[in-house]
Amino acid sequence: MRRWIATLFGVGWLPKAPGTWGSLLTCVLLYPMLWGVGANVLAWVIVSVVGMIIFSAAAVVCGSHAIEDFGKKDPGPFVLDEAAGICLTILLLPPRTGVGLVWTLLAAFVAFRVFDVTKLPPARQLEKLPGGWGILLDDLAAAVYANVVCHLVLRWL
Repeated sequence: MRRWIATLFGVGWLPKAPGTWGSLLTCVLLYPMLWGVGANVLAWVIVSVVGMIIFSAAAVVCGSHAIEDFGKKDPGPFVLDEAAGICLTILLLPPRTGVGLVWTLLAAFVAFRVFDVTKLPPARQLEKLPGGWGILLDDLAAAVYANVVCHLVLRWL
């Protein structure tokens, strides 16, 4: 059961770039919730924060087990950290509906993946923290960068 949760319902076992698959699934899961709340800023924030808290807590709790199970410090199939990162990336972005929501999630997905892969400081340093904290916090650092870029791009467009 822990592996099923850690791999976000098995998506982390998909071939090639499991973090990308985990990020994509998170965007797909967020879409109906954000569509349902529409342009309500408070509801958008609640969805983002609750998602980030749930995925972050699960990442910290399951992280040490995943390191042991998969035999790596930041195991590829473990994608709860990407899910938390996507939720942080969309935090306080301008709420949109319809096609605008799709573009917002697409921008968040692309920006987060770019910063997650490049691991700009302090993400690389945070990755060295023990257990689930190291797995999670480098992704949250990447999400902060992605969030700033998304704010600039989405407000400019």
